[in-house]
Amino acid sequence: MPYFAPNQYRGKLIVVEGIDGSGKSTQISLLSQWMRSMGVAVAFSEWNSSPLVKATTKRGKKKQAFTPTTFSLIHATDFADRMERYIIPMLKAGAVVCADRYAYTAFARDVARGVSRSWVRNLYRFATRPNVAFYFRVPLEVAVGRILGGRNAIKYYEAGMDLGLSKNIEESFRLFQGRIFQEYEAMIPEMGFHVIDATQSIEAQQQQMRDIVLREIGDSLRSGVLRTEGVIVSAEKTA
Repeated sequence: MPYFAPNQYRGKLIVVEGIDGSGKSTQISLLSQWMRSMGVAVAFSEWNSSPLVKATTKRGKKKQAFTPTTFSLIHATDFADRMERYIIPMLKAGAVVCADRYAYTAFARDVARGVSRSWVRNLYRFATRPNVAFYFRVPLEVAVGRILGGRNAIKYYEAGMDLGLSKNIEESFRLFQGRIFQEYEAMIPEMGFHVIDATQSIEAQQQQMRDIVLREIGDSLRSGVLRTEGVIVSAEKTA
């Protein structure tokens, strides 16, 4: 994985990726709770949550003003701010940072929007390399069904309506998610993802994640990372 700087900090970085509806958010939440139950100090970060650019992003989406390149740049700015102000300090302190989406989201979504693959990868070269990166693989129609069945409405950019794939928002969403799915699949050998079959039961997926985490960073969880005794680690969005 030549795109990121090695994690040289005491803390560890675990990330989850996958198309919308893959169930990754549920799984990273359960994994975080499990590690906290073991006395590990866990911090949480999620995609597109920096207060620095939140208002600008909201305004741009409302006006449908973003081009694929400007959309890519605003997300990179958001990511860079969170890396500098939250993720890196938490890693330095020794916490385990659990990230619901990471730079790989940009690698998939931006390229699906037609942005240069090499350009996007170069944009995120400053990021810290995750210690464990999970990709939740789910058939496209299953994921789309989960999203359409659980939402009152799909948002303009979420559906890729800016790309002119279809005038029907649900069809545009399917086509856009299909492009993103293809990018994730192509990244598996390149990025070294641990692939989780997201059609399994929630319990089976979670057990697989825990087994992988223990295998990859178990020693650090037992004696290397920050413990929670007397320590309060808040979620990024409330910090």
